[in-house]
Amino acid sequence: MALLEVEGLVARYGRITALQDVALRVEEGEIVTLIGANGAGKTTTLRAISGLVKAASGTIRFAGRDVTRLAPDAIVRAGIGQSPEGRRVFPRMTVRENLELGAYTRSAKDEIAGDLERVLTIFPRLKERYAQKAGTMSGGEQQMLAIARAMMSRPKLLLLDEPSLGLSPKLVQTIFEVIRDINARGTTILLIEQNARQALAVASRGYVLEVGRIAHSGPAAELMASEAVRAAYLGGAA
Repeated sequence: MALLEVEGLVARYGRITALQDVALRVEEGEIVTLIGANGAGKTTTLRAISGLVKAASGTIRFAGRDVTRLAPDAIVRAGIGQSPEGRRVFPRMTVRENLELGAYTRSAKDEIAGDLERVLTIFPRLKERYAQKAGTMSGGEQQMLAIARAMMSRPKLLLLDEPSLGLSPKLVQTIFEVIRDINARGTTILLIEQNARQALAVASRGYVLEVGRIAHSGPAAELMASEAVRAAYLGGAA
């Protein structure tokens, strides 16, 4: 049984169909990536999984449980955390306050304190900025904070939406090293990423979304070698 199973997912914005019959799965311990052009429906897919967009039809199962109609906070409690596109940190709040908000669904204070230490170990820069207001930090630091905040819900599945967007090449490498580290520590990851080459390099499997439908899927190495995928998303290089 896969940790996440999506079958026949349809999502709409008014009369516009954003997703049509999307099916994907994520096994426990994997990094799976979803790539595609802007407007293909990648963010909508994550928002449907996290309950922020209601499915018109289809089924979303997490750890064997149907979560299709659950509210977003219930989905967080079930074990799905999300770092959204554009970071969306609370700019007037400190790093500490942002991280504590990430644990808002939890009540075991001793466990929360332990998880704070854990994310600060993964993101030592945040420890240096602990009392600093999030809005005064660099884009890379805010991205680290967005991921760390999602980790504070102690997710079994972490949804990452464009974690390298707007970052320098050096910081992009840092973020992908962090993604590998988080996964190695036991968190399963579903990754949306504009940098398809980087995404496929870090993932075990991938899906290509085109105009709301899954056009290609398979092991990351096979997608990397696919002429169609290379031409469309990898600059045509082998």
